[in-house]
Amino acid sequence: MKPVQRETLLDYVTYETERDRLRAKVMALKAPRRIHVGGVLTFLFENTQTIRYQVHEMMRAERIVREADIQHELRTYNELLGAPGELGCTLLIEIEDSEERTRRLSEWVELPAALYARLPNGALVRAICDPRQIDDGRLSSVHYIKFPVRGQVPWALGSDLPGLTIEAELSAEQRAALAEDLSSDL
Repeated sequence: MKPVQRETLLDYVTYETERDRLRAKVMALKAPRRIHVGGVLTFLFENTQTIRYQVHEMMRAERIVREADIQHELRTYNELLGAPGELGCTLLIEIEDSEERTRRLSEWVELPAALYARLPNGALVRAICDPRQIDDGRLSSVHYIKFPVRGQVPWALGSDLPGLTIEAELSAEQRAALAEDLSSDL
């Protein structure tokens, strides 16, 4: 996936005037890249346009104008993109009840190693997770992960963690969106 380049960013004042139009476009891009699994896991696959939107939103919210700070945001968010042949995504662990969420995040500390993408041939590709997101035996409810799918579009996403064995097949629209992202590497 091609990283967001500095010259493609608007200053936050100009972005503000274009925000509604750009937001609508990005929300439409995100829709088929948002994959719900088992009612508690949501995988939001990122691409250059979604990352550019995130950088713009941070620049707007924080009123960032210093070049060093803009470069920091670019480095931080570009890290979320997969390398060629990979898919990068944000994993959201969505449990409304705060007590249950706290309990599950402690119980599911091994979840990152149990996440997978199932390829069309049935092979499982394990997620690569950032170990900085596990602290004191507890997961974060947001993770940044990558699937090294070697350019293949996953057929399904899931978890084989004991007690959380779930899988969701991707729709044709979702597979097409991920195929488009993988082809942008070429």
